[in-house]
Amino acid sequence: MYYQAPKVTPATPAPNTEPNGSVSETFNFDDTNFDAVDDAYVDFLAEHNANGEPVKSKRKRTVGTWTGTYFQWISLRELGLCIQLGHPAGIQCDNPVRAFDFTVLDISGIHSVTLLFCNCATANTHTVQLLRTLLMYTFESKGSAFEYWQALFRLTDNTGTKPPKDCYESLLRMSRQYRHLLALKRAGRAHDVCGVLGTQPGELAVPCLACPQPGRNLPPDWDSAPPDKRWLFALFLGIDANFRMCRRNKSSEEVDPSLSKGWAYFVEESGFKRLLAEHAGQTQEKSSCASHNAVNLADSKNVRGLAATGIGAVVCARHNFKRPSAVGDLQKGEKYVNMDYLFFSTLMHSSDLVVFNLHCSPGGKTITFLVPKFHLPAHIPACQTTFSFNLIKGMARTDGEAPERGWSNINPVATSNREMGPGSRRDTLDDHFSDWNWRKVCNFGPFLLQKLKEAIPQRDQHVLDLGDFEEAIPTESLTSWRQMVEEWEADRSRPNPFESTAVPVTQASVRLELSQAEADQLKRGLDVSLHAEVSPSVLIAAGTDLEAQQRRLATDKALIGMHSTDIQLSALQQRTNALRRRLEHWVKIQTLYMPYVARLREMDDLHSESEEEAVHNIKLWLPSAVLKLPMPCDINLTRIEWKLRVAQAHEALHELRQHLRLKRHLTGFKRDWITGQRAHTTSRGIIDTVQKKIDAAATKYNIAWSALEVLAKALLEVDWMNQFPKLEKEDIRGMMEDQAAGESQTEGRRLVAISWIWKQRHGAGQEELSDVEEFLAMRIEWCKARARANRWSEEVELLQEEMRRVSAFLEWQTEWWEDRASPRTWLDGMENERSIRRAMRTRCTSIWSVVPSLVAPSSVVSPT
Repeated sequence: MYYQAPKVTPATPAPNTEPNGSVSETFNFDDTNFDAVDDAYVDFLAEHNANGEPVKSKRKRTVGTWTGTYFQWISLRELGLCIQLGHPAGIQCDNPVRAFDFTVLDISGIHSVTLLFCNCATANTHTVQLLRTLLMYTFESKGSAFEYWQALFRLTDNTGTKPPKDCYESLLRMSRQYRHLLALKRAGRAHDVCGVLGTQPGELAVPCLACPQPGRNLPPDWDSAPPDKRWLFALFLGIDANFRMCRRNKSSEEVDPSLSKGWAYFVEESGFKRLLAEHAGQTQEKSSCASHNAVNLADSKNVRGLAATGIGAVVCARHNFKRPSAVGDLQKGEKYVNMDYLFFSTLMHSSDLVVFNLHCSPGGKTITFLVPKFHLPAHIPACQTTFSFNLIKGMARTDGEAPERGWSNINPVATSNREMGPGSRRDTLDDHFSDWNWRKVCNFGPFLLQKLKEAIPQRDQHVLDLGDFEEAIPTESLTSWRQMVEEWEADRSRPNPFESTAVPVTQASVRLELSQAEADQLKRGLDVSLHAEVSPSVLIAAGTDLEAQQRRLATDKALIGMHSTDIQLSALQQRTNALRRRLEHWVKIQTLYMPYVARLREMDDLHSESEEEAVHNIKLWLPSAVLKLPMPCDINLTRIEWKLRVAQAHEALHELRQHLRLKRHLTGFKRDWITGQRAHTTSRGIIDTVQKKIDAAATKYNIAWSALEVLAKALLEVDWMNQFPKLEKEDIRGMMEDQAAGESQTEGRRLVAISWIWKQRHGAGQEELSDVEEFLAMRIEWCKARARANRWSEEVELLQEEMRRVSAFLEWQTEWWEDRASPRTWLDGMENERSIRRAMRTRCTSIWSVVPSLVAPSSVVSPT
């Protein structure tokens, strides 16, 4: 407890009285020894002001003694201030005991005072704690205790002439004890019959109110819920490591042990290290998917001078809470043994929710492993369809990136924690994690409501989009697709409907195929190459690359304005020179395989009006251009270009669809969220950039289509136009966009014809969609549209369930504090804790009172 010190009555001089009765601040200081705090001086003036007007001090509030010309700083102890503990302010103890020289750290500076302990029979322990300001400072600014001490030091003496006593180490010790005692107090350990030593692992952690917790916020029959509702009671966890939170090899567990002993977020150290020692010689398993350096380079990571290379953590993936018993040190990268220990340690606090059954047996609870959305594109295509949050039933709109957001908050303390001992570091980080969790507890009301307001219109929009999409699909195909995706959702060992079984055709794959064919010819003794390094396939492939470079250079030159800088002009000229050199080298080799093009170039030079033709206008005379004259061309070169042009057309269509999806997303985001002229201008610029990529992909397809049209006649290819129709301007639109407007038409549920670029992969002239393989792309797009509608529908439902859980948890916690008050009614604090929980529950209920009106108007039926 803190006791107010008795006021110091300064020896004030007699004031001069003006004729109007007011008090003048003109004193005769020659006859008075004025030692005082400025506040007391102001109080004295106010008491003698006959007009009753407030008197304000114009000086800084400091402690000083009057020298005759100015106030000189003096300590409160020298002024005679005595602070009596154990009695109300102004009451003197009958049996005081003088303490040692006592230093008070206050936000106004560092003060030396005389401290008197109470030695009465009913006196309490001599304990004083005054560190709330330090904690709030470190929580909000992430500053270190040293910086806080330096601020107090300079507030006390900013000249260096009278430095105060060095209490930095005492401040560190006091702040650490204060953090620990506060954690025990807030967890109710003082009200438990087992006392502090009865604290269980993870009990001091601030729990997530919205996560499912049997017996606290779940209904009694939650474990017997229907199969289609069990996902509502799932626990979402995210696992990640942070390598900024390393610690140098300083101190030891014996010298600097932790006060919490695994009672909060860090796991108990001795058991953790014992397991690591048992698996010390285990070789880290390499990732078979992405090149993940944190895992693959775990054994080769430089750990010189470090006792810990970082920390690993398990968090609530929905609400970004640090989980109890879920944080631990890393020694060499993100090793599986460390992360597995943390994962299963925190699951011990949710054993009623999770059964470790990875084979999805009927009626059993399972663990589903997924990859966070931001990290997923770095994985192979098979992972992107198997471990995606967007495609798995019951995931709602969870993105799995919660750990990354938490690291952004704690990273600023990495520098100061790096130099700490092991116990101090764990206790400090535990306290920061508790503050992080508690701030989220206080913000649950507006947070969940805002999420719900965002989810409801998204759900309605995607459900309507799915309905419009399905109206353009025959019933037979729709039925078979729905059955396929539902079977996969029930048993993920079945064929994945989101996965394409066709091998994508790319120019790189075609070049590999041509190179392998030439290798087979060389093994049989057949060599058709006329150049030692450039084969026929390499010649044509290089020609198509040069054609693309000419196209890009022409576009960039068209964008050069009148006020271009010298740097821009220099870079463009260097590209032009490099392209010209490559063209001249390629033309020399082309003459070996196609000698007749030399005559064509001579004719072009004769008809050319300028002395030197622009490099992007130089004709390459590939087989398709020669056949167009018409002139004969080598059949082998013709077939090579045909294969490369087919791959080019496939790539162009893929790029076109990808950029159209991106444009639709950006347009919707701009419409719903962007406000202000500056933001609109920026977003418009981004959308225009995407539109240029759409135009470039369309141009690429049209060039490939024109070449295929000429080559098909020479090779007698008849059905190629079923696979590659001519691309008209009205065909370039999103999947659910109107042909003319280019905007989504979902209002009124009007049927929209889908462009052929989204429908088919092997033919556009067929109207029926009976063959799943033939219309693989169409099936995948429908499955994705269905998944988007389902995830948003689940998000709306899950958010309402989380609101109910928060309210139920606060009600349970109120009753829990009432039960804690029974064994030790003489302890204070229970009523305060109960009133806090009641007030938080009342506030959440008030904020969420609008939820029924938000959900009720929607007549959209969730998809199946």
